[in-house]
Amino acid sequence: MANRIVLNTISYHGKGAIAEIPGILAGKGCTKAFVCSDPDLIRFGVTKKVTDILDAANIAYTVFSEIKPNPTIENVQSGVAAFKDSGADSIIAIGGGSSMDTAKAVGIIAQNPEFADVRSLEGVAPTKNHATFTIAVPTTAGTAAEVTINYVITDAEKKRKFVCVDTNDIPEIAVVDPDMMASMPKGLTAATGMDALTHAIEGYITKGAWQMTDMFHLEAIRLISKHLRGAVANTDEGREGMALAQYVAGMGFSNVGLGIVHSMAHSLGAVYDTPHGVANAILLPTVMEYNADCTGEKYREIARAMGVEGVDGMSQEEYRKAACDAVKQLSLDVGIPADLKEIAKEEDVQFLSESAYADACRPGNPKDTSVEDIAALYRSLM
Repeated sequence: MANRIVLNTISYHGKGAIAEIPGILAGKGCTKAFVCSDPDLIRFGVTKKVTDILDAANIAYTVFSEIKPNPTIENVQSGVAAFKDSGADSIIAIGGGSSMDTAKAVGIIAQNPEFADVRSLEGVAPTKNHATFTIAVPTTAGTAAEVTINYVITDAEKKRKFVCVDTNDIPEIAVVDPDMMASMPKGLTAATGMDALTHAIEGYITKGAWQMTDMFHLEAIRLISKHLRGAVANTDEGREGMALAQYVAGMGFSNVGLGIVHSMAHSLGAVYDTPHGVANAILLPTVMEYNADCTGEKYREIARAMGVEGVDGMSQEEYRKAACDAVKQLSLDVGIPADLKEIAKEEDVQFLSESAYADACRPGNPKDTSVEDIAALYRSLM
């Protein structure tokens, strides 16, 4: 069996990288951009950093901002209609996972209209055409949606999220500019940073992991452990470090999958609209403890990457505990809640567990699980 790696055609990194956007569009012969960004980013002037550059270059654009934190089928369908009405020939996705997931779905349906119902994109959809030419500009250091072949849509009617996996959806261009992340509030920086750590750890221990993705994931874990606290404190070094770290994590997990932390977080997001990064951060240490006996020596390397000293002299039980404790401490240091007591309700546990078990991320978990096991994990945090 061959291992596959799918990445952006080109990516730009570093302060001021957004200045490359007009030249990219001109080089592709694009004449009008569909700017997909959420209302808060527009309100706080973050999106304007890019549109000012487009204005200066006399590049036409239309802004679409009907995006929810957990984008819905209806959001996507509105976006498709707006894209068609705009006459645009390219997409610029500015934001976190919500903006980029919406943009990916819009770009796919624009070129594959037979999937206009959106639900038919769930899983590995047999699309024939690559999405509309897209430049992805992340404003959060967490989701890595700019470099992944995944996107997540909420089915509000059925109270569930579904994962779409499609090599045709990856943005051709990623522009990772830490200046675009400087205005993130502390809570969002912490949550998205812990999302990136979850990507790195789940990607490292997933069943599909291999040598190249292990390299990406361990470096991402090291960078996040070094820089997330600084990013929350809004230091330049912390922001720049996290901008790179989350992208490196995305290079890995997009190609090998995740596990039940994400499955369980998707259910919480669908039912309670829980921010994805917060849900992941709360769940991660507990699920790590659950998975530990199916991870070989990998927790030793996680502990090492997180700066734990003396791991080579530890027993397997000790370094597994050290890895979980290091994750708990980082989560505590950046202000993430420790449990689900203020989020989940007992009467919803069965539905949450069944939804998580049916989620596309669950099969990648290193430990085979069940609805009952997942329910027990939820309850242990309530």
